[in-house]
Amino acid sequence: MSEIPSVEDVQKLLSRGLFHQWLGLNVVAVGDGTIELTATWREEWVVNPDRGYTHGGILATLVDLTADWAMVSKTGRGVPTVDLRVDYHRAAMPGGLTARGEIVHFGRQFSVAEAKVFDKEGRLLASGRGTYLTTPPA
Repeated sequence: MSEIPSVEDVQKLLSRGLFHQWLGLNVVAVGDGTIELTATWREEWVVNPDRGYTHGGILATLVDLTADWAMVSKTGRGVPTVDLRVDYHRAAMPGGLTARGEIVHFGRQFSVAEAKVFDKEGRLLASGRGTYLTTPPA
């Protein structure tokens, strides 16, 4: 792609996925190899009702899709995940989440991006790095 897609255009693409809708994803910013998203907290995310924290799978999902969608300025679309590594830094308590992703390496076939997920106070909850298949579609 020659120009960076608008926040609105990326939101339309991202919102086509029902899972993305369920996560309450909103595109905040799109840059050259970067993206910022927010996710609206849902009670269904809670894994431990006694403690009230969010399941790690939700955090891993946000790391994956944010790193994936950081590729949108280069590919114009989401891309398949080849490999993913997630580190958890603290429990995610109820409240909206913000995720920021950026491309580390963009290649003809495989690309690498990183993402970080923050709570409403800006504390780092999870981070990770993924490898994505960026070969143009056939």
